[in-house]
Amino acid sequence: MRFEYTVTTQNFTTAGEASSNTKKTLKLLGIDSKIIRKASIMAYEAEMNIAIHSEGGKILLDIEPGLITITALDQGPGIENIDLAMKEGYSTAPHEIREMGFGAGMGLPNMRRCADTFDITSNPGGKTCVVMTLTI
Repeated sequence: MRFEYTVTTQNFTTAGEASSNTKKTLKLLGIDSKIIRKASIMAYEAEMNIAIHSEGGKILLDIEPGLITITALDQGPGIENIDLAMKEGYSTAPHEIREMGFGAGMGLPNMRRCADTFDITSNPGGKTCVVMTLTI
């Protein structure tokens, strides 16, 4: 089963829909609440990162027997230094985004913490892809 959600840059009115729909879908399927919580956090953090830092993108939710995969794909501009971006508290979010309560530098670390597997690929000026899995 695959679900696809479009994330628009700087659109904080609809940001959160992918994670909310992920939670609803997993509840309907009777998935354990601890797994639902982790998947919702992963989807939300990925969605907000796309809205804040990119030119837009997609969240893909794939549900298979025994496995949930959440993939975040954006349209760029890429991450300059992935190791630095993975450090808790490091953020490149602009001041106005931080004033709104976002951009605390916990998105990627929270995604990695919740996921059973976590893979990120990016390069400056290019697209970013984050693939996270949870075993059901």
